[in-house]
Amino acid sequence: MSEQWSLTVDCASPRELAAFWCLALGYVPAAPPRGFATWEAWQAHFKVPEDEWDDGAFIEDPDGIRPGISFLKVPEPKAVKNRMHFDIHVGGGRHEPLGVRWPRVQATVDKLVAAGGTVLRVDEPDGTPDHVTMADPEGNEFDVL
Repeated sequence: MSEQWSLTVDCASPRELAAFWCLALGYVPAAPPRGFATWEAWQAHFKVPEDEWDDGAFIEDPDGIRPGISFLKVPEPKAVKNRMHFDIHVGGGRHEPLGVRWPRVQATVDKLVAAGGTVLRVDEPDGTPDHVTMADPEGNEFDVL
């Protein structure tokens, strides 16, 4: 079994989507691979054509704990609902009082809307807000709870 793994997101604009998810997840742009001062140097070394240098972007957890995420350019647009999505846990859990949890959720939602995200719906079972389903700038769904 692999001890390391990463997640790859197909998209139209890798750098822009990577920047959004850095903000959403507290990640940073990934450092170039060991032995290379820049990503461009790595790409040149492996003879990646220059017109493909913007076809990917990579982000990482600044603490090196959570998995890395790659954003790769694909020609086709997103067509259907994601089969997998991110849950961004900012509220502290359902054991936290709503008056503590919900302002944290709303602050994150506001920050992500300002960065290009869209609120799709607020889930309110029994009339009490629980989480917000959003879409990133390319329409990929995720939840803030």
